[in-house]
Order: sequence, then C-alpha cells, then structure tokens
Amino acid sequence: MDKNTAEKLYEAFYMKVFSYVMTLTSNQNDAMEITQETFYRAISTTHEFRGESESYTWLCAIAKNLFIDEKRRHSRFEDVPLEELQDREKSIEQRTADADSSIRIHRILHTMEEPYKEVFQLRVFGELSFREIGSIFGKTETWARVTYHRAKITIKERMDKS
Repeated sequence: MDKNTAEKLYEAFYMKVFSYVMTLTSNQNDAMEITQETFYRAISTTHEFRGESESYTWLCAIAKNLFIDEKRRHSRFEDVPLEELQDREKSIEQRTADADSSIRIHRILHTMEEPYKEVFQLRVFGELSFREIGSIFGKTETWARVTYHRAKITIKERMDKS
C-alpha cells in the first residue's frame, strides 16, 4: 500500500475503528493501542485484503481479532478477569458519575449471550449501521436488525424485572 492510500485509510476510518474498539475494551488506552495495531497490520499486510468487504468492515475484523488475542494473553498471565482490571483503572469520580440505568444496562449486557450482546454494543456504543454489523458477522443487514431488536427486548424485560 502506498503512503497516500495508507493516510487516506487512516484518516477516513480511525475514529470509527477506535469507537468500535472502545465498545469491546471499555478502556481508552487499550482501545488506542489496538486501533494503532489494527492500522499497522492493515497497512503492512494489504496483500491479504481480497476486496470482498468494505475497508471499514475489514478493519473491524482485524481489530476484533486483536482484541481477542489481547484478552487471551491477559488471561494466561493473570487470574484476575479482564473486566475487573478495567474497573480498577477507573477513578472513583468516573464510577460515581455513571448513571444508575447505565450500570443496570451494562450488568444486563454482561450476562447476555452472544451475538445479542455484541450486536447491541456495536449498534449503541459503536454507532455502527445494521449493514456494517451484519458485515462484521458475515450475515445480512436484516439479521443484524432482528438480533438488535431481540437484544433490546431482552434488556427491557430484564430492566423491568429488576
């Protein structure tokens, strides 16, 4: 990939990929590292990009794989779950600033099964379109809409119960 193309790719998709990674990690430093590594790999291994998907979808797939690798790496060396490490890094002010309903939703999301959990997070926190979400999963836009709708219903039902 030439330098001009790489710069255009970075400028066009950095914030979108960073937002997506933030939905996965909930940690700004980790998200920045994974996003940077995503673009490094994308730019240095373009011969692997077959053009079967859009650039953004391809970048999200790289980012998701890097996140999974990072999570595995952490779990090998530490007995503490990744979620607890992320909670420890938050300041007291940040923890108390979270709204009650937001905490309840996140608790519900934590217990939700896949793919509902990830689809909901991609749509709400990652602000991705249904077409982009479907593409990440290798499914249709309709599948993404239905899965998101079911996740939303499940969250609402669980919120009403508690």
